[in-house]
Amino acid sequence: MSSAPAASSALAAPFVEGLADRELRFQSCSDCGHAQTLAHYACAHCGSTRLAWQTARGTATVHAVTVVSRAPSDEFRALAPYTLVLVTLDEGPRLMAHAEPGVRIGDRVSAGYFAHAGHVLVRFAPAPG
Repeated sequence: MSSAPAASSALAAPFVEGLADRELRFQSCSDCGHAQTLAHYACAHCGSTRLAWQTARGTATVHAVTVVSRAPSDEFRALAPYTLVLVTLDEGPRLMAHAEPGVRIGDRVSAGYFAHAGHVLVRFAPAPG
């Protein structure tokens, strides 16, 4: 039996715990300053293993938008249709998440959170102002 799922779950725990606390967390390299949202054992830019978790402000710019009409699993069927976006957080890393309908490429957005199927998920909405 492989231990990879447990290892990846432990690696991503700070991100998942952040969602439960209504925070977006990302890794930042202590050597080069590169920021990354996916949990890694090493920096994707310089290879350093000196990574620290930071909390993002939760504001971002939308780079891609899609509307999902046919959910990929039973777990998400109740949400369909729903909007997914690819955003760049102000701190630099990119993240895919849910969004309010009508969000467009180039929009400034801020993170909100909602519970679904026992998980806390991110949903971006237009930023105030």
